Amino acid sequence: MKLYEIYTSIQGETQYAGLPCTLVRFAACDLRCTYCDTEYAFTGGQEVAVETIVRDVEARGARLVLLTGGEPMLQRDLPELAALLLAGGFEVMIETGGHRDLSTLPAGVVKIVDVKTPGSGESHKMFWANLERLVARDAVKFVVTSEADYRWSLDVIREHRLESRCNVLLSPSFGQVEPKELVDWMLRDRVQARLNLQIHKIVWPPDQRGV
Repeated sequence: MKLYEIYTSIQGETQYAGLPCTLVRFAACDLRCTYCDTEYAFTGGQEVAVETIVRDVEARGARLVLLTGGEPMLQRDLPELAALLLAGGFEVMIETGGHRDLSTLPAGVVKIVDVKTPGSGESHKMFWANLERLVARDAVKFVVTSEADYRWSLDVIREHRLESRCNVLLSPSFGQVEPKELVDWMLRDRVQARLNLQIHKIVWPPDQRGV
């Protein structure tokens, strides 16, 4: 597997925000979102065996594990890695762009599907069938770059009945939408969603890596 980095910190986003977590970041991505904050993981990384990653995660102690990238679903052995971690008693999450079929993942994996808004420049690549497989523990995340993005997201949320089926996360694009603006829109429209701030960018400098 093409591993870019592995480290233990807090989970910076999602319904697990603030919990100790080991982040396993894989290199390479086949999307180029306008707001991407991990462009450094597009290239580089080193080939690491699945078993080596499992041993590293075990040694770190955190019971929550996030598989991320880049785009983790580009890694052929990702389902095997996830299955081994689940068998070891870890709670396993994956954060994915949602443009690749997630049906190969073990049932116990918590899926965080980053639905690409028009402002990302990649919304046309979404694999919509992924949304129909989501259950209560899973989440959809929308990074909004404008009120137009928010309105588009709200249409998707309502069309796919996401409020009643899984966690819905609305994220202001860092430096483009103020959190208060997004809160005002959410309250106005009575959307059943969670404001999803990147708390690691509050705890540490926004451009610091490995946190």
